[in-house]
Amino acid sequence: MIKKYVLYVAQVLLIVSIVTISQAASAQSIDPQNLSSVNVDELSDDQIREFMKQAESSGLSETDMIQMAKARGMNQTEIEKLRSRVEQLGGTTTTDNTKSNSLLSGEGRVVSGMDEDSSAYDEDSAATKTPAQRIDEALRARIYGGSLFLNSQPRFEPNLRVATPLDYVIGPDDELRIDVFGNSEVSHRLVVSPDGTINIPYVGVVDVGGATIEQATARVKAKMATVYTAIKAGTTKVNITLGNIRSIKVILTGEVVKPGTYTLPSVATVFNALYSSGGPTSNGSVRSIKVIRAGKTIADLDLYDFLQNGSMQGNVSLRDQDVIQVSPYLSRVEMLGEVKRPMLFEVKAGENFEDLLRYAGGFTEEAYQARISVIRNTGKERRLEDILESQYTQFEPKTGDKFSVERLLDRYTNRVTISGAVFRPGEYELSTGLTLSMLIKKADGIKEDAFTNKGYVIRLKDDFQREQLSFNVADILAGTTPDIPLKREDMVFVSSIFDLRNEYTIEINGEVRKPGKYNFAEGMTLEELIIQAGGFTESGSGNRVEIARRVVNAEAMSMSANTAEIYHVNVDRGLKETANFELKPFDMISVRTETGYVKQRMVRVEGEVLYPGEYSISRKDERISDIIKRAGGFTPYAYVDGVSLKRKDFDATHIDSTSNLEKQRLKSQEELRQERVARLSALQQSTVNPNAAPDQQSLNNSYVGINMNEILKKPGHISDLILEEGDILRVPKQLQTVKVSGEVLSPVTVVYSNNKGFKQYISQAGGFSQRALRKRSYVVYANGSARSTSRFIFFNNYPKIKPGSEIFVPQRLERERMNAGQWVGLGSGIATALGVIVALFR
Repeated sequence: MIKKYVLYVAQVLLIVSIVTISQAASAQSIDPQNLSSVNVDELSDDQIREFMKQAESSGLSETDMIQMAKARGMNQTEIEKLRSRVEQLGGTTTTDNTKSNSLLSGEGRVVSGMDEDSSAYDEDSAATKTPAQRIDEALRARIYGGSLFLNSQPRFEPNLRVATPLDYVIGPDDELRIDVFGNSEVSHRLVVSPDGTINIPYVGVVDVGGATIEQATARVKAKMATVYTAIKAGTTKVNITLGNIRSIKVILTGEVVKPGTYTLPSVATVFNALYSSGGPTSNGSVRSIKVIRAGKTIADLDLYDFLQNGSMQGNVSLRDQDVIQVSPYLSRVEMLGEVKRPMLFEVKAGENFEDLLRYAGGFTEEAYQARISVIRNTGKERRLEDILESQYTQFEPKTGDKFSVERLLDRYTNRVTISGAVFRPGEYELSTGLTLSMLIKKADGIKEDAFTNKGYVIRLKDDFQREQLSFNVADILAGTTPDIPLKREDMVFVSSIFDLRNEYTIEINGEVRKPGKYNFAEGMTLEELIIQAGGFTESGSGNRVEIARRVVNAEAMSMSANTAEIYHVNVDRGLKETANFELKPFDMISVRTETGYVKQRMVRVEGEVLYPGEYSISRKDERISDIIKRAGGFTPYAYVDGVSLKRKDFDATHIDSTSNLEKQRLKSQEELRQERVARLSALQQSTVNPNAAPDQQSLNNSYVGINMNEILKKPGHISDLILEEGDILRVPKQLQTVKVSGEVLSPVTVVYSNNKGFKQYISQAGGFSQRALRKRSYVVYANGSARSTSRFIFFNNYPKIKPGSEIFVPQRLERERMNAGQWVGLGSGIATALGVIVALFR
């Protein structure tokens, strides 16, 4: 993590260089352009922390910060003081002063032995990249070969753990391992002295400096053979290898991301150095990377040789003080469109378009190769040129060229299409002399349902307009009419007889298990259709099955013309072939219900009867009095006047009465009460605002007002209603209260008294309010019936009150008061009318 700390220090130096330190922290003001007078001891801890916080958001690189601080005069002593202050305030401490000083002095990075530190450094560098650096990286990603050294997690990193090359030149601080085995066995680990010599025990000094491993091995063997005589005889062997290697310093200059001096292992190659420095910039050449040793160019690395052929030529081993120079690129072109690598490419003098195409990976499968467009820069403007396929080897790219490779046209040179009633419809090759009959044979001929009287060919004319050619399919195949030669993009259609008519269906409804529409088939009988429909239901009758058939030739001018032919057929319920009635397309079959078949119809009796529950209607004319007898009669607590009958309209096609009765049975008394409240609210709203549309669902009264006392006195009378499916007969307990609601001062529920009338109950509720509409008051009785107030001359005749009743007083609609303008208008109208009358009688 030392690199992270160093970056913080460098960023703090930058902040110090561009701000003026507060007078409270320093006795004198500091010039931001001259940091030679900066005294770190006078900076407070808060200021240091603030500088560290601001440093994290800085976008400049570490090298830029250090160079700027030094250029503005900050000495090394103050840098050391600042480093100590940062450590005290939470910076990372380290004992490797040599390494940190080296980094602060700009000597470069050490590659070997710093994996952990280098990763931390790379992370911090990525977090502090400037927009210009990000733009440069985006451009490098588009350059072929420029992305090799781009990422902090590299795509390419050469391996340093390799065997020592025989041409490796030995120098000071290298360690040689000498192993003697055979008649004599001994091992030595010797470090090369600064003078280039090693001292072998009992043998003496051997000069190996500047020699290769191969040369040094020969010298050591010759020297040791004077002591170990068995070496000459071959019974004793000597093996010399390189142990620990020394470090060398190389200089990277020119168009590299981070130029400078780098400390590398002595076996490092050019690739190692380029990786350490981040590689060439977007302006750097990837085809001419020179290695300069002692003022002479010893190697010229071309990355394209490595990328294209895997060749490592030019990737030489480095020596101390070698210089790696990356020059700016000389010629760069761009390939766009249908090539495998649409990128920027660097080209050398003498290379042609074919070489460039090889660098781009060649054409894609969709490329149009006959002509390539190139936009070329001239001295004043741009010029568009075309490169023909025959000119690939002669055309030389120039810097700034943009080559565009287009796609193939989405069309065919020799295609014909056939579709419809043939066995293999699709696209076919237009071979020489192909005719219509030959194409049909290629498609394995026509199907059995083909319409042979007419087919047609859609053809493109020379101006791409469409024309249609008709032909007789049967005659073409028989050869009785001239065959039609086909042309490019002809489309042949052979219709099916089913395409020329509506889909034939028949429909069956009524008492079958699966009613609906079915596909028609020739020879289908009525029994077969009923079998397809799942057979008769339990209530289905085979008698008088009705078939309605379309009329084709009806008399259009006749008022009594038939619109359908009706047939009645008797079918055995066992579906034996008795009727054998053959159907035709679009017949509609209706299966009736068996005569006398009646499903059970249920009613429900609730409340104060001896045997409440559900009852099946036993007769068509069963009445309320009959069902009360079957329920055992009333209990002593029954309130006969409050017996109600609830009846709703049912849609027999989709409502099952049994399930509906079950739902009604589960309906709680609270839900019934809410139903009544909703109805009363709707009535009140309709009274207050007569013009508003009422809620019909709330106003819909499902209760039938019945007089149970009269029914009991005269069973079978007109008031003794015949029961219907789904009826619910409710017998309440003896009711003892009356509810008063609406426009009264205090809506209340009071105890019923036989001596009280309508007004007395209103008085117990505080009387009418000012907005009460008295003449529209009404009473809802316990049995569901209602009675409104009647009016005789100027007097209101209020309804009689019974136990369980609810009195409701609606609200009077407020009238708008006339303003002054309306009164003036009314007076003017009256005066005008009087004037007219006076004029008439004169």
